Amino acid sequence: MTTSPAPSPVAAARAIDLRKTYGRGDSEVRALDGVSLDVEAGRFTAIMGPSGSGKSTLMHCLAALDSPTSGQVIIGETDLSKLRDKALTALRRDQIGFVFQAFNLVPTLTARENILLPLSLAGRRPDAEWFDTVVDTVGLRDRLGHRPSEMSGGQQQRVACARALASRPSIVFADEPTGNLDSTSGAEVLNFLRRSVSEFGQTIAMVTHDAVAASYCDRVVFLADGRIVDELRAPDRETILARMSALQAAAIASASPAPGSAV
Repeated sequence: MTTSPAPSPVAAARAIDLRKTYGRGDSEVRALDGVSLDVEAGRFTAIMGPSGSGKSTLMHCLAALDSPTSGQVIIGETDLSKLRDKALTALRRDQIGFVFQAFNLVPTLTARENILLPLSLAGRRPDAEWFDTVVDTVGLRDRLGHRPSEMSGGQQQRVACARALASRPSIVFADEPTGNLDSTSGAEVLNFLRRSVSEFGQTIAMVTHDAVAASYCDRVVFLADGRIVDELRAPDRETILARMSALQAAAIASASPAPGSAV
C-alpha cells in the first residue's frame, strides 16, 4: 500500500467530455461516453475497468495515439485538437513517454541505443547525468551493451521504462507494462515506476487489470461502459479487488436477460 500525498492542483494531462464511437446506427459502439479526467502531475495513476470498459481507448486518446470523436485532450497547456500532424508528432516525441506490454524494443540495437533512440530521432543530445541516473535506478548498468535477445523479459521492460524516461517527458503512459512478466520481474518494473514518481517527480498513467500493479499507484480510476464510475486514493490490493469484483458483477448483471424474458 502506498501513502498518497495531497492531491496536486496541476494536471499533466486532461480529458474533457471525451467521447469515442465506432460504427454507426445499430452497430455503433461507445468506447468512451463523456469522460472527464485530470491526470495529476507528479502522481502515479492507474486506469482500471472490466474488459471493454474503455480504459485502453482513454489512454490512447490521452497519449495522442488516437483521436476522440468529440471532446478535448490537453497535455500541459496544449490542446491536441489544435495541432496539425507534424506538431502532434513533435509533442508525442518530446513530451510523452510510452511503455508497452510488448516492450517494443528494436532488436538490432543495444540497450543503450534503445534507451537513447527517441533522443536520437529528435536530434537531441542526452543529458549524461540524467542518463546515468535512469540507468542506475533501473539497474541495467551491466546490460547496456546487450541486445534484447540477450536479456530477460524483465530486463527488456526495464530498458523500455528507461527509454520512456530518457527524454524527461511531461507524462509517461504505460499500457499493461507487467502483462508479459512474471511476478518478480513485474515487481522490479513497478518499483522503478514508483521510484520515478516519488524521487524524480515523474507523472505516470498506467492501464492495468492487475490489482497488485495498481496498488503501487497514488490513485486508481475505474471505468465501466466508457464512463468513470469510481476512484480510490492511496489504494491497496484488497480494496482494489473488491471494487473490481463489484464492477465485474455489475457488468455481468447488465448483460444478463431479465427473468422471464426471451433469450
